[in-house]
Amino acid sequence: MSDVAWIDAALTSARPQALGALLRYFRDLDTAEEAFQNACLRALKSWPQNGPPREPAAWLIMVGRNVAIDDLRRGKKQEPLPADEAISDLGDAEDALAERLDGSHYRDDILRLLFICCHPDLPATQQIALALRIVSGLTVKQIARAFLVGEAAMEQRITRAKARVAEAGVPFETPGAVERSERLAAVAAMIYLIFNEGYSASGDTAEIRSPLCEEAIRLARLLLRLFQSEPEIMGLTALLLLQHARSAARFDADGALVLLDDQDRRLWNPKLIAEGLALIDKAMRHRASGPYQIQAAIAALHARAATPDQTDWVQIDLLYGALEIMQPSPVVTLNRAVAVSKVRGPAAALEMIEPLATRLQNYFHFFGVKGAFLMQLNRNDEARTAFDRAIALANTTAEAAHIRMHLDRLMRDSKPRAGAG
Repeated sequence: MSDVAWIDAALTSARPQALGALLRYFRDLDTAEEAFQNACLRALKSWPQNGPPREPAAWLIMVGRNVAIDDLRRGKKQEPLPADEAISDLGDAEDALAERLDGSHYRDDILRLLFICCHPDLPATQQIALALRIVSGLTVKQIARAFLVGEAAMEQRITRAKARVAEAGVPFETPGAVERSERLAAVAAMIYLIFNEGYSASGDTAEIRSPLCEEAIRLARLLLRLFQSEPEIMGLTALLLLQHARSAARFDADGALVLLDDQDRRLWNPKLIAEGLALIDKAMRHRASGPYQIQAAIAALHARAATPDQTDWVQIDLLYGALEIMQPSPVVTLNRAVAVSKVRGPAAALEMIEPLATRLQNYFHFFGVKGAFLMQLNRNDEARTAFDRAIALANTTAEAAHIRMHLDRLMRDSKPRAGAG
């Protein structure tokens, strides 16, 4: 591995830990971020010559802190300065820091960083952008490209998020047990949203936005290291792994969406599937089910089926039923209806989704699913109407192209055959 490659990997891995500690020390997001960036610049000069430090995070914390203190001293902006003897020369202090890195103090630093990004005053779009910038270290240009917006617009979004955090007077002390539990759910939801931003990309943007899926998985693994016995975090990580394992098979060569039953399962990633299956099996042994675990269990049933015909749709129906109770949503019911169509037929599934029409009147997938059920029942005129509505509501060109494929099939089937009549 080249110097640049291993240094980049080390800096990325150490970022949440180091930045969290610097944030605790300086109590200002911009100052902490600048301190970390300066430390990274020093690392790029020092590490190729001197080799990697025993604990990169400890090295970055000490260097970043010292450089920032020097800058603040020169600008006379920081009032009480620590005594000179408390400022590290990167000797014994680094070793002392390294010995404490695995303790709860540093776990709390990472959590604090994640909690700040998920502050309740921030809308979801700003939470995601801030987390990708602060925790993940993506550049504004990279984030803007992934979200398909201009760089200036994304810069403004991140700046507004930082301003809101500053105005909210976010406490930098270690969060209490109740707040930690509440905010942990927000962090998990933020990671899930980052993943969905990448996963929901169309065929022509999937490659651009795929890094969002990979970054969400990295953050989920980080959260799992902090909460190794938390079954819902196991479930979240398993869900992302199992979903992302199918990414190579989700679009054809033309960028058209390929439904699960039609995917070439040889393209699925066996390593990600194995990791996801092991995690969900471990999570379920805790017997404390949550929404992420149930969704991961559904994904696991798909992953374990060698062919579409071997899919355990009865169990998937039951799992969606449990999810409906735990997290009632018309979208959950719509997903369950697909399983019901496999178990009890399209008529039963159509009856199940009819009451959802009002709440999902502007939802692309509702009309796509409804049209598929109607087509299976040979109610082609009604199916055509549903498909036309789906195309009008399509979010991506891949979604629209998929529905047009169904419409083309309907047109072929409805044409009078030669000699008929």
